[in-house]
Amino acid sequence: MEFTLTQFARRALLALALTAPLAATSPVGSVTAPQWQRARITALPAGAKGLYQGYLPTLACPSTGNCVAAGMYNDHANIPQGLVLTEVAGRWGTPRTIMPPSDAASVATTTPTGLACSSVGNCTIVGTYQVGSGDTQSFVVDEVNGVWRPATRVALPSDALGKGQNAQLHAVACPRNGDCSVVGTFFTNATNPVLAGFAINEVNGAWGTPQVLAVPANANANPFPTVAQIACSAPGDCSAIGNYVDDQNVQHAAIFSERAGLWSAGQPVSAPADASLYAHATLSALGCAPAGPCTAVGTYYDHRGATQVFATSDAHGTWSAGLPIAMPTNAAPNPKAFFYGYQDIACATATTCSAGGQYRASNGLYEGFIADEVNGVWHEASELALPDGSIAAGKNGGVVALSCVSAGNCRAGAAYLDAADHYQGLVVSQVNGHWATGSKIALPGGATSVGVAGGVYALVCHQDNRCTATGSYLAGSTTYEGFSVTSN
Repeated sequence: MEFTLTQFARRALLALALTAPLAATSPVGSVTAPQWQRARITALPAGAKGLYQGYLPTLACPSTGNCVAAGMYNDHANIPQGLVLTEVAGRWGTPRTIMPPSDAASVATTTPTGLACSSVGNCTIVGTYQVGSGDTQSFVVDEVNGVWRPATRVALPSDALGKGQNAQLHAVACPRNGDCSVVGTFFTNATNPVLAGFAINEVNGAWGTPQVLAVPANANANPFPTVAQIACSAPGDCSAIGNYVDDQNVQHAAIFSERAGLWSAGQPVSAPADASLYAHATLSALGCAPAGPCTAVGTYYDHRGATQVFATSDAHGTWSAGLPIAMPTNAAPNPKAFFYGYQDIACATATTCSAGGQYRASNGLYEGFIADEVNGVWHEASELALPDGSIAAGKNGGVVALSCVSAGNCRAGAAYLDAADHYQGLVVSQVNGHWATGSKIALPGGATSVGVAGGVYALVCHQDNRCTATGSYLAGSTTYEGFSVTSN
């Protein structure tokens, strides 16, 4: 089945709330639960007819009150356009349309897929667009000192397929102004074109030559690689997560590492000991402590064929074998554990992280989970407590966005089904190691639901305990609008 943007947006919904203390002592300080304000509508360009399929997936906030978000909207003719929203000193300014490169088709369907900011006024957005030939190419657009430059087409490796290309940039990281790294996939110009991964570095504001990301030695002739997320500790020193298919047609998780500007061949990540021979392991999200290192989470099939969760961490450049994370005690025999692939993990320190997603409970309902790593040990995940009157998280529920201000003090963006079977947005706080019941987001204009394609897509918190979350909600029978919500 073709994977459409509608399905992508719905996968990226939201989720729940859960109440579980950390299984180990967390530092107790002056951190208190934040007070969340009423959500505000995010303005769209003149004549816009709402967000395209509720798509507002990315957010970066270099400092409190200074953020950039990117997504898509429908213009006056219902044509999808790329969107940039900028907040300065706590006020969202005039929205901008991302104008695609000059070779774009008349309907370019400019789709932002990644966003990173190295400082206030210095950000990079990557994504895809349609060219006149009907092929899909990738673009990058830089903001420098508060001024957005024109979008440019991304160069592909020399062996790239010509006509029929489908190049996708998936993620970007910018550790310093003018120094960024992006990763994605493209089709090679082989006799039978195959999918391959690639990366490009920006150095001192100039984008360089693309590098092919080599798959592990046991890869299939057509390895169908994915490269999902990237994080960089310094310019030219990065890690990216992905997957590939081996010569036995088994999917494996992989880590791609860059050192001093050069990418090495992907490193397979062993699935947990209880994995099936056909584990179908996949890495979904990557989180890094402020000073490094990083941890990634994903899913695999255990020996019974049940979909479970695992984590792997970087230790001096070597990634550990997969460590299983137990689902909540009320999980079904096959919990069908699932990560959305947005901000599913956040790490306050090298050994303290929180990760969240969705699972199926023994009663058949879909709920959300959050699992906490404390002092390097992952503890059993817990189901978040939903507000009174809730039904469940629902099939389009589950934790999507996490951000941690310190060990044991994190925030989560989520959604749930209320008594009327409507999805509602939720923000959940962990304070001194304890997750509290979530707070329903008060939507703009008296709106009654975030809908099945809306919700909290992104969340950023700062050391002053203030947070910003962005997402979308159902403003009419089929029209989605964007919102932002902040905490004090």
